[in-house]
Amino acid sequence: MSKKALITGISGQDGSYLAELLLSKGYEVYGVIRRSSSPNTPRIDHIRNRLGLHYGDLTDSLSINDIVYMVEPDEIYHLGAQSDVKISFNAPKYTTEVNALGTLYLLEAIRNHCPKVKFYNAATSELFGKATIFPQKEDTPFNPRSPYAIAKLFSYHLTKNYREAYNLFAVNGILFNHESERRGGNFVTKKIVNGLVNYIHTGESFSLGALNTKRDWGHASEYVEMMWKMLQQKKPEDFVIATGETHTIKEFIDECLLHLPRNTFIWKETMLWDNHWTNSLVIETEKQHYRPTDVDLLVGDSTKAKEKLGWAPKIKFRELVKIMMEDEMSML
Repeated sequence: MSKKALITGISGQDGSYLAELLLSKGYEVYGVIRRSSSPNTPRIDHIRNRLGLHYGDLTDSLSINDIVYMVEPDEIYHLGAQSDVKISFNAPKYTTEVNALGTLYLLEAIRNHCPKVKFYNAATSELFGKATIFPQKEDTPFNPRSPYAIAKLFSYHLTKNYREAYNLFAVNGILFNHESERRGGNFVTKKIVNGLVNYIHTGESFSLGALNTKRDWGHASEYVEMMWKMLQQKKPEDFVIATGETHTIKEFIDECLLHLPRNTFIWKETMLWDNHWTNSLVIETEKQHYRPTDVDLLVGDSTKAKEKLGWAPKIKFRELVKIMMEDEMSML
């Protein structure tokens, strides 16, 4: 008999890749989606007829409880969240309800209906926040810097507590930034890719926030495989998943430019960074894009995942940018 998996956030970047992976392994895959007046499932439309989708909302404990009870899954992957860090400052209550209480509702449903289920909770490198230890690993102290990260910290500790208090197989995946051609347009990497390619088509410039922040970027398709591997272990443990490399937003833009036609811009060997560059495209840094408190540098140490899960990222920074740019260019 095939295993059954339930994915919250199945229509998102990670959820779509994870659904594809689990289907390829013979799982019955179910997902939680929010009811909307407009289509919100383009990332999974190509496999929709192979999925069991249920309408629900992480802020509604009754709907979450009912879905878990009906599906009776063997594995639950909790990826659903209000995932925009900047928006979390504008909507802290909603962010907390989704990211913190949503996890509570799921864990309570598991405890009451299927305590043998294996539960994966999507934690985040934002937990480390203003870190003082580099690189960050599983035992690095947390110092969250946003309502998003604080709600995720609640979710992290709650998952750990339910594991210890009720002997649940519950794990936290502390995943560092992972992008793809399926990334949402409100995330900086996709905003850059969209903005540059759109400039070719329309001549319109765009604006960003901080350009010197450093992040550890990988490809989402590889990270979801580690989610699955965490639930195949004999005992539940938390893992950091990262590439161990950091690059600035500036570097990301530089790399993107290498994939555009050279006659698009007044090409320069070195970009000029003083709120703009070249005589044609202007990338302004505007205060509206800055967060009240930000995170300057995140880089992960995945030694534990390498030893126990066989983690070794194949898609590194340059290949990631190439994939995203070529996909966006193909839509012109």
